[in-house]
Amino acid sequence: MDGPSFGDVLERGPLRLRPMRRRDEREWRELRARNADWLRPWEATPPAGGEALGFGALVRLERRQRRERSALGLVMEVDGALAGRVVLAGIEWGAQRSAMLGYWIDRDLAGRALAPRAAAMICAHGFDLGLHRIELATRPDNSASRRVAQKLGFTSEGVRRRYLHVDGQWRDHEVFARIADEPRIGPFWDPGS
Repeated sequence: MDGPSFGDVLERGPLRLRPMRRRDEREWRELRARNADWLRPWEATPPAGGEALGFGALVRLERRQRRERSALGLVMEVDGALAGRVVLAGIEWGAQRSAMLGYWIDRDLAGRALAPRAAAMICAHGFDLGLHRIELATRPDNSASRRVAQKLGFTSEGVRRRYLHVDGQWRDHEVFARIADEPRIGPFWDPGS
């Protein structure tokens, strides 16, 4: 099959995006434990009665989603070490051709432009796969995530009330979107940077 695929590994400089593997478990658990407090205020959580997936179940789910083309979850590696995650979730094909972008980066690597670079890489890949629209939802008080949306030229489309369950409560989220045919201008979109 010619062209991009859901199994592609994406690389730019020291940043590599690839599917998660079973052998990542120890390093993944250490990364998540180190960043638990850093991520808690921003990361979606299951409401009461729900349960988060274990590592093995997450790897199996992401493999199935890649096969079905319903989501594309990738780990970020920086200089060979796990550094975070980026995902195009809830992919809809047919007339909609859309996805929701999500990402997080190790607190020790924040501020080095890795999150916007990883987001641009997976979005460009998603558009190359045939997506028309990618959305990003972030809490209005998450200034770092709002900056990522702005750096990548996403347009604010307003606030969705009580949109996602985060840190024990249903929280409002500002939704940003980007369309495939919008110009990809700036250093994060430039494959040479």
